[in-house]
Amino acid sequence: MTAFLADRAVRLVLIASLALLIIQACALAVMGRPWICDCGFVKFWHGIVKSSGNSQHLTDWYTFTHVVHGFLFYAALHFLTPSWSLPQRLLAAVAIEVTWEVIENSSFIIERYRAETISLEYYGDTVINSVADTLAMVVGFALAAWWPVWLSIASVVGSELFLAYAIRDNLTLNIIMLLWPMDAIKAWQAAGGPL
Repeated sequence: MTAFLADRAVRLVLIASLALLIIQACALAVMGRPWICDCGFVKFWHGIVKSSGNSQHLTDWYTFTHVVHGFLFYAALHFLTPSWSLPQRLLAAVAIEVTWEVIENSSFIIERYRAETISLEYYGDTVINSVADTLAMVVGFALAAWWPVWLSIASVVGSELFLAYAIRDNLTLNIIMLLWPMDAIKAWQAAGGPL
């Protein structure tokens, strides 16, 4: 680990990634996103999807979708940028995730989620939740770099199936409902339990 951190390229990527996280936090704050939950405290895990506390604490059910982002970004960048080093790909993945987190917390996307999905009480992420989502993506990216391909694929499929079962939502359904809302999916999701 010490040799890994001693590498100049790795240090530069870590510094640049930290700078991107700071930019993300500041951009969200300027956009009016609260730093922490309006409830006044921060929980490590908030497991009630259909609540105003969702996306307000460090982690929640949607943290798993951000880990999946990491697996997907690793795969895409592996094929699209074969000449890049792993640290360069990681920096690109962080930049993509930071960009998405800022866009996701724009008024347009928040209102789209509220209008087209079951997320009626979604008012956007807190800064701390959004930064934690980016760090969850980094975890997924690191696992994809370390694990064999079959385990990465199994993890993504398993996560999507587990989330569909547990909360009737996942990354795939989230994308579908954001881009091409379907009444049948919305009705199925709304018929779910209290999560």
